[in-house]
Amino acid sequence: MWLFEHAQQQNRAVSPSFHTLDWSVWQARTDHRRHSSLFRCPREFFQMNIDEHLVSALICRQFPQFADLPIEPVTKQGWDNLTYRLGEALSVRLPRDACYAAAVAKESDVLRQIGGHLSVEVPQVVATGKASEDYPLPWSIRRWIPGDTLENCTNLDEDRFAKSLGKCLVELRNIPATGGPYAGKHSFFRGCHPSIHGDEVQESLKRLDSTLDRERCLEIWHQGIGTAWPGAPVWLHGDVAPGNIIVASSEVKAFIDFGLCGLGDPACDFVMAWTYFSPESRQTFREACAIDEATWQRARAWALWKALVCLAGLSSPDTDGAQARALKEICADDFH
Repeated sequence: MWLFEHAQQQNRAVSPSFHTLDWSVWQARTDHRRHSSLFRCPREFFQMNIDEHLVSALICRQFPQFADLPIEPVTKQGWDNLTYRLGEALSVRLPRDACYAAAVAKESDVLRQIGGHLSVEVPQVVATGKASEDYPLPWSIRRWIPGDTLENCTNLDEDRFAKSLGKCLVELRNIPATGGPYAGKHSFFRGCHPSIHGDEVQESLKRLDSTLDRERCLEIWHQGIGTAWPGAPVWLHGDVAPGNIIVASSEVKAFIDFGLCGLGDPACDFVMAWTYFSPESRQTFREACAIDEATWQRARAWALWKALVCLAGLSSPDTDGAQARALKEICADDFH
């Protein structure tokens, strides 16, 4: 099985049962990860002053053919990158920090590989900017995909959307995996086994102990980490979230932001089951995703990890209460 072979390549051991992983192995990996600047880029560490003036200077010096186009920041910015409109048809995307810079080249390669295999749009890279004295990281110019992201969508038919999203994720994991990047540091471990975040789950439960059902959280976590992806690695997006899905007529029009994509276990791609969907549409989504119960359990473990680390202050703060709501859904869901 791929997970076993890949673990050996990463100098880890797994237990003889492919579905019961040796906790100490993944704990060792998290000990290494804790000291890796590639793993976290806390917002307070961002040092670069990125604004329209910088973007204009970069365009003028590296791509003067676009110098006359107006530049405007998008309304809602992402955590990893800043995006600016460049005229009507283009956009400029700049990593906020060096730890996100590797995704620039990766996305350029990946988007060329997978775009033609999906029934929905993906970003098209027009040009890649080079690191310079003005801005010390690579950056990109892309085709702008018009439309509203899911988080800005109104009058949505949730069941129709659930079926459409599930269908797209099936298409994604059925794309030939030849030549794609295995999940790891570049994907911030999306596509790896969720137990790689075991130390953070443990620390979060310690911090939040009196505010949640610790035993229920542990039950869900143990169910998730007690299974493993049994087949060859498949494509995964890595950050399937309302801000990364453009919607039209209650169906997926485009996937954007492939910075965390890679080849591995696709379980992390299904977390919207608990972070977005109602219990009724969650079942519709699960059926459309066509995955087994073990993968669904790992997906719930991924959703649990994210909710806990945000609420415990180990990751981006839960400013809008979304992760608190997700945690309630995760703990209340007793799927069969």
